[in-house]
Amino acid sequence: MTDRRLWSYKDIAAHIRVQPDTVRSYRKHGLLPDPDHVEGGKPYWYADTIRAWVASRPGNRTRRNG
Repeated sequence: MTDRRLWSYKDIAAHIRVQPDTVRSYRKHGLLPDPDHVEGGKPYWYADTIRAWVASRPGNRTRRNG
């Protein structure tokens, strides 16, 4: 099933457990994929786009609770 919800910097930051400014820095330095949608000058990404990006990031590791 495809997750078509649009995520902002704040949503991405919460997903990867960093501050929104860190995500903005990632985009500024070309580390974040191109936005899937731009509305009013603000970029948004599909949740699936971000999940795929997170999975492919160098140093990605599985986080386990417990």
